[in-house]
Amino acid sequence: MAATKKKLSIVSFSGDFDKVIAVFTLATGAAAVGYEVNLFFTFWGLNTIKLKKGRAPLGKGILDRVFNFLMGGFGNLPLSRLNFLGASPHLMTYMMKKNNVATLAELVQAAKDLKVNFYACEMAMLILGVKKEDLIPEVKEVLGVAKFLENSEGGEVLFI
Repeated sequence: MAATKKKLSIVSFSGDFDKVIAVFTLATGAAAVGYEVNLFFTFWGLNTIKLKKGRAPLGKGILDRVFNFLMGGFGNLPLSRLNFLGASPHLMTYMMKKNNVATLAELVQAAKDLKVNFYACEMAMLILGVKKEDLIPEVKEVLGVAKFLENSEGGEVLFI
């Protein structure tokens, strides 16, 4: 009987800096030891994989444009607690570098290098007016929940 490959799938719902660090720490750790890793970005988690790192009014309608501008992008991820008007992610990054811990940007690059699978939620993108071309090129596919569950079958699923 052939051994099945271990699999970890993570739903990235949060756009909070510290929670995104958890997503990528788990993803890169698992990928580094041979797991197949699937990341499914939905709602606020989409900020992590937007091509534009800053605030951008994406979408066609006024609500789409306002929501996407307010959500920001990778460069505007707030800390979930004690954000201090946006200064905390910069302070946290400084502390990570000072303690020789991989920063969020380094973890994202490691996930790309380790061939972690990036997926975007079709429903959230439809609601928010985000198109696939608004996302980083590493996003393999825009898919729905049923397809994500099919991709995740036989492995562990985490929701962050």
